[in-house]
Amino acid sequence: MNTTPPLPVNHHGDHPGFSGVMGAVCGVVFLAMGPKNARLVVDLAGLSERDHVVDIGCGPGSAVREAARRGARATGVDPSSMFLRIARAVTRKSANVTWVKGTAENVPVPSESATVLWSLATVHHWQDVTAGLQEAHRVLAPGGRLLAIERQTQPGATGYASHGWTRQQAESFAAQCRSTGFSDAVIESNDAGRRPVWVVRARRP
Repeated sequence: MNTTPPLPVNHHGDHPGFSGVMGAVCGVVFLAMGPKNARLVVDLAGLSERDHVVDIGCGPGSAVREAARRGARATGVDPSSMFLRIARAVTRKSANVTWVKGTAENVPVPSESATVLWSLATVHHWQDVTAGLQEAHRVLAPGGRLLAIERQTQPGATGYASHGWTRQQAESFAAQCRSTGFSDAVIESNDAGRRPVWVVRARRP
């Protein structure tokens, strides 16, 4: 019998962050890898020009730019100054895009100002999932949509292969959404183009 306790959804919450030369290298890599996930989350969210999206852990901003291309207003939030610098450098100036330094637990946007809040492969890095979900609930207007996407991993995976969620972790995050006051929390499996991902959707009542 396996007595190993299940990993929390933020099992890489102690990650030191991205800065300096390594941050710049990772930013360029994420820039190249980002468009497929960006198109996936924008399609899943069903964005329109009436939406204001807040992207938590936006990195170099692929999903923010895709949201703006679909006509939505978009705010990219990231704790890494390096990632935000890259995002600004590769983004055409637009009134529809804003970049701010922040974390899931401290989102520097007004309460009930967003219709969509998403996190692409970053919840497993949040330091405090409860605080992050409370902030998401605060930021979203009534009826607002929450989406979290994490690549599917296997129990016991280590190293880079562990950056994502097992089925149990996806279920745990959905349960935490419900306990924070979100409704209609569901888990889906989706193919982002390179490998399967978990998608957790919920709604602020």
